[in-house]
Amino acid sequence: QVQLVESGGGLVQTGGSVRLSCAASGSIRSPYVMGWYRRAPGKQRDLVASISNGGFTRYADSVKGRSTISIDNGKIAMYLEMNSLKPEDTGVYYCNYNAILWPNADYWGQGTQVTVSS
Repeated sequence: QVQLVESGGGLVQTGGSVRLSCAASGSIRSPYVMGWYRRAPGKQRDLVASISNGGFTRYADSVKGRSTISIDNGKIAMYLEMNSLKPEDTGVYYCNYNAILWPNADYWGQGTQVTVSS
C-alpha cells in the first residue's frame, strides 16, 4: 500500500502562483513515476505533469513553460509549482504514484482544490 497526501491548494487570483506538495509513504518501489492530474469542473481527469524518480519530466501543453514539477527522492515527495495562473487552471489536483515494474501499482491521493479567480 502507498499513501499519498496532497497539500497546497487554495484560492488564487489570476496571474498568481501556487505550489502543490504530495507526500508519499508506504511500499514505494523504484522505478516509479509520480504525477499531478487535474479534474476541471465537468471534465475528466487529465495529466498536468509527471516526473520519474530518475528526474524525467513531462508536461501538458497547457502548463508548459509556466510550471515546474520536482521530486525529492529522499523524502519521497513531489512538488508542482504553477505560475501565471489562469481561471482554466481551476480544478481538483490529484497526486498519482505508479510503480513501473511488475506488479504494477497505481495509487491516488484525495486531491486538493485549486481555484483561480478571474
